[in-house]
Parts: sequence; C-alpha cells; structure tokens
Amino acid sequence: MKPESDAKDQQLQADRVPADERAMTTDQGIPVDDTDNSLKAGTRGPTLMEDFHFREKITRFDHERIPERVVHARGSGAYGYFQAYESLAEVTSAEFLNDMSIRTPVFVRFSTVAGSRGSADTVRDVRGFATKFYTTQGIFDLVGNNFPVFFIQDGIKFPDFVHAVKPEPHNEIPQAQSAHDTFWDFVQLQPESMHMVMWLMSDRSIPRSFRMMQGFGVHTFRFVNASGKATFVKFHWRPKLGTHSLVWEEVLRIQGNDPDFNRRDLWEAIERGAFPEYELCVQLVPESAEFDFDFDLLDATKIIPEEQVPLRPIGKMVLNRNPDNFFAETEQVAFHLGNIVPGIDFTNDPLLQGRLFSYLDTQLLRLGGPNFPQIPVNRPLNDVRNDQRDGFHQHLIHESRTSYAPNSISGGCPAAMDGYRHHQEKVEGTKIRMRSPSFDEHYRQATLFWNSMADWEKRHIVAAFLFELGHVERAAIKEGVVKHLASVHPDLAEAVAQGLGLPVPPGGTVHSDTSPALSMTAQPGGVATRKIAILMADGTDVEGVRALKESLESQGAICEVVAPREGTVGGTVASLPVDRQLSAATSVLYDAVVAADGQVLAAMGPAKFWIMEAYRHGKPIGAVGSGTLLLDAARLPDSLGVITGDDITQRFAEAVASHRFYDRDVSSVPA
Repeated sequence: MKPESDAKDQQLQADRVPADERAMTTDQGIPVDDTDNSLKAGTRGPTLMEDFHFREKITRFDHERIPERVVHARGSGAYGYFQAYESLAEVTSAEFLNDMSIRTPVFVRFSTVAGSRGSADTVRDVRGFATKFYTTQGIFDLVGNNFPVFFIQDGIKFPDFVHAVKPEPHNEIPQAQSAHDTFWDFVQLQPESMHMVMWLMSDRSIPRSFRMMQGFGVHTFRFVNASGKATFVKFHWRPKLGTHSLVWEEVLRIQGNDPDFNRRDLWEAIERGAFPEYELCVQLVPESAEFDFDFDLLDATKIIPEEQVPLRPIGKMVLNRNPDNFFAETEQVAFHLGNIVPGIDFTNDPLLQGRLFSYLDTQLLRLGGPNFPQIPVNRPLNDVRNDQRDGFHQHLIHESRTSYAPNSISGGCPAAMDGYRHHQEKVEGTKIRMRSPSFDEHYRQATLFWNSMADWEKRHIVAAFLFELGHVERAAIKEGVVKHLASVHPDLAEAVAQGLGLPVPPGGTVHSDTSPALSMTAQPGGVATRKIAILMADGTDVEGVRALKESLESQGAICEVVAPREGTVGGTVASLPVDRQLSAATSVLYDAVVAADGQVLAAMGPAKFWIMEAYRHGKPIGAVGSGTLLLDAARLPDSLGVITGDDITQRFAEAVASHRFYDRDVSSVPA
C-alpha cells in the first residue's frame, strides 16, 4: 500500500497532465469527439454500422466477463405457452398473433440486473423479463424489464451505466447494490436517468414475486401488416395476480433468510400446479400520430401514459413447466432483440439500435461461438436451412456439398425466397453524433410518476433515496442528485435534502398531471398462492385452526403451521403436523400471520417478534382463540389489518387479498 501522500501526489500529477494528453481515444489511439451519442443518419435516424467507436466500446463491454452474463447474471426460468385472444391481422402479419388456436411455446427468464450469479434475489434493482416465443415463423425474443423505461437514451452509454452501477473497481464493493458513489455520480451527471431512478427508488424495484411483477418491452417497436402498413407498438405484460411488492426493511431480512426467495417462489408455484399467468397488452399508435405527444416515441426514458393510449389485451401466457437442468436451459438460453418474425419490426430508438448489436455480440462470447442457436433451449421449432458452416461447437452434420449461394450443385438450395422483409422507411440525414432536440426534456415524466404515487408510496420513495444517498461518500454527488430532484418535485427534494442534512435547493414550477395506472394501490389482489404462517403451541384449539386452514387452502393459499418444536402440535385429542420450527422460520418469508395460541407463545420473545415484525411490514394479522393473548403481548398500536373475533375466516381472507396495510402507525413498534 502506498503512503497517502504518494497517492495525493500522483493525483496532482495526473491533474497537471496537458489536456491533449488526457483526451479520450479508441483502442487504436484515434481521438474521440463524443462518447455519449452513437453515429446516426440524422438526429432521429438509425445507428450506422460504420460507427467504429460505438462498436469497439460495446464489443469490449460485451466481452469483459466470461462465462457469467455481464448483466442479468442471476436468473430464473420457466417454460409455458402463449395464446392470442383475437386476430391482429389488421396491424401485424405475425402468425402467432393471428391464429387463436395456436399455443406458441415460450421460455421466460426473469433476472436481476446488477448482481452476480451468487447475489440475492431480493435486492433493489431492475428485473429482466425476457420471453422467447418459439413461433412457426422462427424465434421472436421480447427482451424487456419490469420497468417501462431505462436509464439512458443511446446504446453507446450502456457500458458507462453498467460500469457505474456495478461494484466499484478498486474493492469490488458493493455487490448487487446501487447505493454507492459511482452509480449516483453517473445519475447526477446524466439527468436523462431521473425518470428511471424514480421507478428504481419505488417499491417496483423489490417485487414480492416474479409471478406478481409486470413486464415491458421498454422500446417502441412496429407492427407491420400483410399490406406493409406499419403501426407503432409498446408491449406490456400484466400478471394475473396483480403487481405487488415487498418493503425495504423486509427485503434486508429476506436476503439473509432465503437469498433464493423469488427463485424458490417461482419454482414451487409451478411444481404445485399454481401456474403463473400474464396478459400481453399493447399500446398501438398509428404512424400518422408519431408526433402527437409531448415526448419522442423513440426516447426509451419515456412512457406513453395509459390515459393517452389505453392498453389493449391481445393474449395470455401461462408458465407451466420448470426446466430440467438450470445450466443447460436457464443459464444457456440466449436472447437477442434481433430475433423477430414477419409482422414485427424495429424503430430508430438509439438505445434499441445499440441493443441490436450488443446482444448477439455477447452470446458469441458467452456460449462459445456462432452455433449457440443449436443448444436445445435456443432452437426454433421450424427447420433451419442456410449456408452457415463450422465454427466452435458445431453439432449439425451437413451433408450438402455446397456452403455458398447461389449454387447449382445442390439444386440452388437453400434459396432465399419470400421471407422477412424490413419495413420500408425513408431514412436520410447528415452523419452526426447528436440526439434529436426532442430527447432533451428529462423531468416531466419523473414528475408524473411522483404525482401519481399514493402517500405511502411517496414515503417509501423518500426512504429509498435516503438509504441510497446515505451510503454515498462524496457530498458533492448528494447535492447534485438533490438538485435534480428539485426539478422533479420540490416536496421530494425537500424531504431528501432534510434527511441528508443538505440545504433545500430552489425548486421550479412543476405540473400536477397524474397517471393513476402508475400507482400500485389499485392492483388486483387475492388469496391464491399467498403464504400464511399459523403460530401454534400445545394446547391450541386444533379444530378451530383446522377449519380456518382448510378454508384458506380451498381458496389457493399456502398455510404452514409454525410451532416451537418439530413433529406435531395440538392437544391430547387432535393435533396438526408442524411445517416449520419457530426458531428456523421468520415472518418475512410469509404474506400473513395467524396467532392461534397465546397461552404459551405470549411468553416467548421470538413469537412476539413475529407479530411485531409482520405488523411493521404491513402484513395481515389474524388471531383465533387464545391467539389474542399473543397480540396483546406484542402491544400493537392500532388494529388496521389486524383481524380478531369468534370467526375471522372471511374477514381475514379479505385482508390477505388486500396484500398490505401500509398506512399503519409503526413508529412505536421496534424494528
């Protein structure tokens, strides 16, 4: 380790290096004039392949780790099917969206973004939601996230964002967290990220389950019908169980108790036959209406509010089979946005354009060369016929004597015939590294998100900012972020600034528009698949507990008996098998708690902590028989979501269906 004075001297020397010697260059020493914008044909045109700086930057990024994915390393997968509700022939020629009788096989991979394969599931992070459709016309990959927007507008910035959010290079800390200097330094210098940061600081970033998580295609794509007419389209996945989240304090406990919480939840639900279902919805915009919005449709940091363009449900997806081997399937599945079928096409979104290069480039490294589509999980249903040969891991034995086209030796086969045709779009413009001025506004939709939140959601967002920025070491970075928050909403900036002990920055005038669809308060609920702990000890009224348990299970709930010891619990006449020992379980692994005994458990500290912790996290709490004594011992400050009485079955089920009670007073309940 070098003395501190030496380190300071080195920094001073670096600061004195002439500007021309510190200028950015490519790996070939060629000076770089702009590393924030890819080379495009006009400000809204497609990215050009001749952009050597973009290709070098992305290629180096894609190849910097093996064999683990650079991002989305920790994932969970499942097989299923997709089936359309109606024919969409008026807007797309894609066969799987036009024939309601077709059940298109799918493979879905859910994932966190920032952490390594060994990180926990329940970190604050974006979640990947990638779907591989095995259609009769080939593979279609819809590769999205559980947020509808992203941090950046141009694909050339992707390495910068990922490097910023990954563990810091000098000490490889922290793992799977954005609560550190480099990430927030990136944010304060890139105001385009503010809308995405609002989503990241909300409870959307800590989903209760992959089965209760929305998915989005993020970008604006095109549908193209048989006559060549194009329509802009945004893709949305809506879970049948509704969109529900955890709370931050709960997340921290789950990471230690079960780092595989979301992965286990998905696996066990499918094994039980409680197959996750999602509805695929689209927002359709005619090409003639491309410029009718106060934002650019090609800007991946923007949404189309549902109040402006309603969602149209077009089909459902059911996940009904777990993989047989994690590595062979979940780990080796290769998604690529360039895998599209006739009837679906791209737009000139510069982030989408960058991903079209990056995903294929990444798979070439991770999966050992160009033959990764031959891995079973990546194979299309229809036959593959082309002139591609050899390469690493070639498993096919080609009998044809030709590997070129055109040819006469093999009868001219395979021959290019009627197939995928790109939508004809007139593109012209000056080759330039610049974004369209229509991409310049960065705060309006971040404000829309804040305005649309319920009071409890706003409290959670403020708490998230305070946690994250509380781990930032440099005061200037905190101040920079808070200044941006003032442009989002002065109330948000004031709350965060006061919590950090910073001066409240002046806030400008902000709009009051809302989008109710952005709040999670109106999400559908239910009892099905909810996990409920029943706290018991010897002497409990077993028959009363049995009746409640059977009623909840008949509605699809998963009830587990938790007792001080393993074996059975109850009285001399009847008993129930114990599913979990009290000291080996925790309330954070359940959606609700029933206190079925208080005579014994009220004197046990761990049992009282169960109730207090569940209360702090907003979970439904029920008490039957002497269980009210345990609630009394826990000294809960109010009864919101706390169900007691002679027959609690219906009222408790209704409370469970509500998911959480976030408006409880938890100030006096110890953490």
